[in-house]
Amino acid sequence: MDFTTYYALTQLYADYASAVDSGDWDLWPGFFTDDCSYRLQPRENHERGFPLATLSFESKGMLRDRVYGIKETLFHDPYYQRHIIGAPVVRQLDGERIHCEANYAVLRTKLSQMSTVFNAGRYIDEVVRTPDGLKFARKLVVYDSEMIPNSIIYPI
Repeated sequence: MDFTTYYALTQLYADYASAVDSGDWDLWPGFFTDDCSYRLQPRENHERGFPLATLSFESKGMLRDRVYGIKETLFHDPYYQRHIIGAPVVRQLDGERIHCEANYAVLRTKLSQMSTVFNAGRYIDEVVRTPDGLKFARKLVVYDSEMIPNSIIYPI
């Protein structure tokens, strides 16, 4: 992989973190192709090959529906997220498709509480080149802990 492409890949991850941390949820679907897949799955299920996922969206339209839900229908205690994403590791180049992984940690801060580690794991992604730059075609979020809060509202 040439430096320009790897730089664009690292910028994609940095921009993704910035967008989901900003609270401007309308930005989130823009990081994906129209026929994308976004799945949030516990590590145990992933390693055993079980398909059950905590969240599973199979198109950009479904991501937009989630954004609508976050903004208009879900009621919860407000909190801030802060993503820390490691450098992506390229596992395979398949034509214009990049198979890569990156470790992540998400910190959560409720308004009157200390920050805590909310979620940690790794992204297993397929990234494709589009006329608008690199986009996620598939994002599998594999979280390490089997214990999660009673709901995951915002994108990881």
